[in-house]
Amino acid sequence: MSEVKRRAYRKQVRTWRVRKRVRGTGERPRLSVFRSNKHIYAQIIDDIQGVSLAAASTAEVALIAKGANGGNKSAAAVVGKALAERALKKGIKAVAFDRGGYRYHGRVAALADAAREGGLDF
Repeated sequence: MSEVKRRAYRKQVRTWRVRKRVRGTGERPRLSVFRSNKHIYAQIIDDIQGVSLAAASTAEVALIAKGANGGNKSAAAVVGKALAERALKKGIKAVAFDRGGYRYHGRVAALADAAREGGLDF
């Protein structure tokens, strides 16, 4: 197996390991994080019904100004704050955090901390 395929497979295994422990319900949906080099995306998911209840990302022009860097910690904090605001409008106060196989560090931690400051409980 090539090095690239091995890394991709190991990341998928980490994602499965996290996801098998974290399930979103109607009372406590799952806050899922995906990060790329340019952007960070977060959504709140009810796994029982299979629907996304709220979402935010740096790809939204309303959150991050066009041309601004969406791949840094300050942008992740803006996304976390916006997601918490949208979730609270829908009556969601408690979530289960799904880091998606990423280490709880850097942009992922910044998003989580901002969501907590915004009023989400996890």
